[in-house]
Amino acid sequence: MIQVKREQQVLQEGLEILLSNMEPSQVARFWAACNIGSGDYLKLKDELFAEESVASLYSKILEFQKSKREA
Repeated sequence: MIQVKREQQVLQEGLEILLSNMEPSQVARFWAACNIGSGDYLKLKDELFAEESVASLYSKILEFQKSKREA
């Protein structure tokens, strides 16, 4: 059986891939440059970062930067 994902699911997966490989500021610039940001940004932000806090995001950014320096 073939499952067809909704557009929102595909966009979310793509964003997660970008966030795992790029700095958040780069992802935001990419997103803006592609004009993908149609829709309710605040709702999307709340969905994507529902389980996050400023501290947890900061920690992830530090880990990401450290991993890129070591690579």
